Amino acid sequence: MMLSDIAFPELPEWVEPDESAAAQGIRVELAELNDAWSALSQPGRRSFAAPGRVMFRVPGTAIYDIRDGRHIAVCPEAHADPDELRLFILGSCMGAALMQRGLLPLHGSAVAIDGQAYGIVGESGAGKSTLAAAFLQAGFPLISDDVIALDFSEEFVRPLVIPSYPQQKLWQQSLDGFGISNESLRPIFKRETKFAVPLKAGYHSQPLPLAGLFELDKTERNEPSLVPVAKLDRLSLLRRHTYRNFWLDRLGMTDWHFRMTAGMAARIDVYRLERPTSGFTAPELVKRMLHILSKEGWSP
Repeated sequence: MMLSDIAFPELPEWVEPDESAAAQGIRVELAELNDAWSALSQPGRRSFAAPGRVMFRVPGTAIYDIRDGRHIAVCPEAHADPDELRLFILGSCMGAALMQRGLLPLHGSAVAIDGQAYGIVGESGAGKSTLAAAFLQAGFPLISDDVIALDFSEEFVRPLVIPSYPQQKLWQQSLDGFGISNESLRPIFKRETKFAVPLKAGYHSQPLPLAGLFELDKTERNEPSLVPVAKLDRLSLLRRHTYRNFWLDRLGMTDWHFRMTAGMAARIDVYRLERPTSGFTAPELVKRMLHILSKEGWSP
């Protein structure tokens, strides 16, 4: 739950939040942060990070201050684009807040399959959201887009994927591939061809245990490939795809990250999925992934 001085049309509204939910939520408020940023910022670094606190500045947009996983202060710059302002709150700020709460953020999307969660991770532009949208069209609900939040509470054998909010971000090329009109969609940035796609159906709003991860990458080959990732390679994969992983050392969370990912790597299935750089292959990739999962014991 989030209580905010800034309106977020992307998020469902809490009509009557109870006190316990509010106490566990995140407070977003407008604040003056210029003096604090001047005191803490360092030459050559775009952010400040220390245990319990992260600050960063996006020139032309805002200064952000995230504390203890509970509080996000925002100091907008003059003429800041409201869409861009919110984008960094829901992205980098939430990634920092998740780390501060002991939740591991991965850069990717997650879908629900037969009562379990499967994550799709990869670099920006790999096609994670497009592949998740293809799963959605095949009847498998979305759990999160862009950031996968993992809860490592001791009572769970595998981490739980915590749902985000019912929206995807898709490029025009992906919309064309799915036959979706952009007429009623809002661009993520002005003059860009990436759009916010709200989900009226197909959103899974309850946590699910993580059963597997697919690392998505692009290849110059004409055919996609899907192979298991060796256990010795999984730790570097998880470090690589941890959202805003450059903050881990300064937050004092390197050892924690190693312990959590080492345990997770031994308990889930991990695959590397390569897709051709050309053509719209997302539906075909979904078929291949479901085939692999059926061989591992899941029945379509």
